[in-house]
Amino acid sequence: MDIVFIEDLRIEAVIGIYDWERRVRQTLSFDIEMAFDNTKPAASDDIALTLNYKDVSKRLIDYVGGSSFGLVETLAERCAAIIREEFGVGWVRLKLSKPGAVRGAKSVGVRIERGTRPQ
Repeated sequence: MDIVFIEDLRIEAVIGIYDWERRVRQTLSFDIEMAFDNTKPAASDDIALTLNYKDVSKRLIDYVGGSSFGLVETLAERCAAIIREEFGVGWVRLKLSKPGAVRGAKSVGVRIERGTRPQ
């Protein structure tokens, strides 16, 4: 199994359940792993055959930047669904972190896996 990854993609968004969180934009960090067979793009050296991490990143930046959710769990699910449905990814592992959300912790958040992980 090949993995295409995006590490520490930082996106500003309205996220949180408290009133003060609804009035500010907070930085979220995404780590994403996506199963993809890289043999065809590697053989042809053709970007059109790849799972283009720039396109995935831009799509998530647009979506997350325009979103407004209370829970990181909801946002993580929606982002995983976008990746799977719009980019044809059969398996994704997504970690969504909210840096500085809890005093004393570097970051908090969720890690989810969706789809069937190929062998």
